[in-house]
Amino acid sequence: MQVRQLGEQVINQIAAGEVIERPASVIKELVENAVDAGATNIEIVTAAGGKTLMRVADDGAGMRQGDLRLAIRRHCTSKISDDDLFDIRTLGFRGEALPSIGSVARLAIQTRHSEEDHAWAIAVEGGKEQAIAPAARTKGTQVEVRDLFFATPARLKFLKSDRAEASAITEIVKRIALAYPQIGFSLSGADRQAQSWPAARGDEPHLARIAQILGQDFVDNAMEIDAERENVRLSGFAGLPTHHRGNAQHQFFFVNGRPVKDKLLLSGLRGAYADVLARDRHPVVVLFIDLDPSQVDVNVHPAKADVRFRDSQLVRGLLVGAIKHALVQSGHRSSTSNASVALDALRPQDTPFDVPPSAGHAAGSNSARGNWQGGGQAHTRPDAGQAWQPDAFRPLERGSATMSGFAEDLQPVSQTQNGFAEMASPSADARAHDQPIENEKTVLPLGAARAQVHETYIISQTEDGVVIVDQHAAHERLVYERLKEALAIKDVSRQILLIPEIVELTEEDATRLAEKADDLEKVGLSLEAFGPGAIAVRETPAILGDMDIQGMVKSLADELAEWDTAEGLKEKLDHVAATMACHGSVRAGRRMRPEEMDALLRDMEATPLSGQCNHGRPTWVELKLSDIEKLFGRK
Repeated sequence: MQVRQLGEQVINQIAAGEVIERPASVIKELVENAVDAGATNIEIVTAAGGKTLMRVADDGAGMRQGDLRLAIRRHCTSKISDDDLFDIRTLGFRGEALPSIGSVARLAIQTRHSEEDHAWAIAVEGGKEQAIAPAARTKGTQVEVRDLFFATPARLKFLKSDRAEASAITEIVKRIALAYPQIGFSLSGADRQAQSWPAARGDEPHLARIAQILGQDFVDNAMEIDAERENVRLSGFAGLPTHHRGNAQHQFFFVNGRPVKDKLLLSGLRGAYADVLARDRHPVVVLFIDLDPSQVDVNVHPAKADVRFRDSQLVRGLLVGAIKHALVQSGHRSSTSNASVALDALRPQDTPFDVPPSAGHAAGSNSARGNWQGGGQAHTRPDAGQAWQPDAFRPLERGSATMSGFAEDLQPVSQTQNGFAEMASPSADARAHDQPIENEKTVLPLGAARAQVHETYIISQTEDGVVIVDQHAAHERLVYERLKEALAIKDVSRQILLIPEIVELTEEDATRLAEKADDLEKVGLSLEAFGPGAIAVRETPAILGDMDIQGMVKSLADELAEWDTAEGLKEKLDHVAATMACHGSVRAGRRMRPEEMDALLRDMEATPLSGQCNHGRPTWVELKLSDIEKLFGRK
């Protein structure tokens, strides 16, 4: 077959297929160019999801006449110095973007450099370049793209609906806006509701921009991350485990200011939240990784979505360690949104809230006769003839039924903490049981136990509200943390196989497993290479009992191939420990003594991650007194 050289237009269209997948790809390239140009404000306008119109205007440095002519030629760029592809300090460094766009769409550029007397304009339609001409424009650049893929109509069939493409554009702009809070962004058009994110000022611009895009709710429920190891710095914010989402769309990673979606980082994030989040839930994070450009290759993907780190395990270890440390430091914190959900569920939907506080009791006079309106239904008070079980609400009574063994494990803690008064000891509390509540010291973080409801939930009083604790979920986390500490201090017990188990694999999978043998040894799995394409397993973790060795090893091999980590076995050990904790903790429906309730609260305050159980559910919810008063029209 004869070899021939392709024409310039075909070459550009092939390059466009690599770089320009959809309208969002165009917006990404153009906005990144505007950021690199030093813009302080970037305006984006779209129509029909970007299929018919995309316009990006900025107030950056602009281009001279000669630069504009070169900008639409292939392999021309101002983003690389000394032809060094391993020292990339800008975003849009590839030379194919503008000529690729011009080869499949109608491209028009207007730009003015500060040293030029006027602006210059040029147009490219389907790869055909037009003459450069003078234009009227203030400083900066405007790039307009119309009729995307008109030169390659087959590509249009693969685009999604206008709404889906517009949503993808919004997502791209949000990610870039998160990385550059000092730049103002506006997004408008006939296919969307206008959005704008003004330039963030002040001491914490990133936090202000995060609040603009993700909302104040995330800021209120986020842990600050700031860690550094071997000149690699990780900073940003990670959400509490109880502040989660149903998908991974709210996970934002940036490497040297570049938005990326990288498997290594996603794997590290999954490992960091492994035992505090349900498997079908996803954390919310905004994390920035800064390192020497020579330590990361950003040119491994045509659209620059993936990166490759020179020391990937260093980066992954830093990510996992920093988040785990932040989780430990968060102590017993739980998401504030849990209280909002609880209050929304309690709030009577058709009860007016404009009743003056002074009229509160008068407005509730109907309740005294037995009924009150809430949520559109009439409810009968217990004292109005409704069948009611008095044991459902049990105030503290000394000498009530106890749970054997629990009080011995969780002794009441009496100590002074920053900002909180010392809690009275059980004996003193017993002596003062008949005294007014105001005289008792109840300003500990999780308060002092006041009652047990339905023998499942502990009600405690704090300085400015009420805390509701799920006794089973809370104790489950406490027991689980103790089991993990025991596993960390003492080596995992191993069970020696009488006859080694031989697992047949591909040669590549067997090699990967053999390279990770030392890591697997730490969690009780002893294996070694057994010829090409086979692994011999000699010892297994005793805690797992009679396990499916073949399935486990093959799963580990698949995990190594995809994530380059072998966390599956550790997760299985953690799962066993979590199951043991679940079955060995305080069950719902068990009565607890007052001393036991207070001991549980004190232990929660002193135990990391106690804000959520092993399954990712919250262990406690706090209702502020001010919010409760609003429910009853007192405020």
